[in-house]
Amino acid sequence: MTTQNPEIANSINAAGVMTNYHDQGSGAPVLLIHGSGPGVSAWANWRLTIPDLAQQCRVIAPDMAGFGFSERKPDAVYNMDNWVKQAVGLLDALEIDKASVVGNSFGGALALAMAIRHPERVNKLVLMGSVGVPFAITDGLDKVWGYEPSLANMKALLDIFAYSRALVTDELAELRYNASIRPGFQESFSSMFPAPRQQWVDAMTSPQEAIRALPHHTLIVHGRDDKVIPLQNAYDLVNLIDRSELHVFGQCGHWTQIEHAARFNALVVGFLG
Repeated sequence: MTTQNPEIANSINAAGVMTNYHDQGSGAPVLLIHGSGPGVSAWANWRLTIPDLAQQCRVIAPDMAGFGFSERKPDAVYNMDNWVKQAVGLLDALEIDKASVVGNSFGGALALAMAIRHPERVNKLVLMGSVGVPFAITDGLDKVWGYEPSLANMKALLDIFAYSRALVTDELAELRYNASIRPGFQESFSSMFPAPRQQWVDAMTSPQEAIRALPHHTLIVHGRDDKVIPLQNAYDLVNLIDRSELHVFGQCGHWTQIEHAARFNALVVGFLG
């Protein structure tokens, strides 16, 4: 008997990239964009979020190029221009004119870039533990992007991601380690963020005047104890974006959507309305 991998769902051509994506629920469309950890997929990132949001929205969660189970082309160039093209291409392929966008970490930078370049395609924005404004790379993020596959290294990374040690089990470490060594996964991941890694933080930054000009209603969410993306990013964003609000979770690291899943989901569902 074969067991279906829940990370693999639907496949569609999004601006030339065969994209693995989850599509659940009905109602106003919401695009969920994952972060950039090793072995990440949309499902790993959003598995606790999708069911709650799908009760009132159409939830679309793709694997961005170079991550998860979307196509890895041998000549792929992984940069913000191409990720934005893929995200907009996915909306085009699904015949969705406009969606709210929820971005986690790297996904927050992508959500910001998408809203700036294609404002008419974005309804509301949710930025969680977001990149996209200037900051000095943290030791935590440097370790995440510099990950070399081993069970010990993955366990150390989970310690950086989560506030609660209860979340960092041997089972989870093994699961995430095995995800990181699937064929092609580490090759694309290590090619994306070579040292010196400050350059990739800078490459994901949107111009402050463009962020300031955003007309979108924006919810900013951050873990107070985040060791990967500094809490200051959230304050910078709420100060830049006129129609924004900020929610900071105490006793929370970089995984708000996992560490405080029920409260995060309720907050996002209420905001999307």
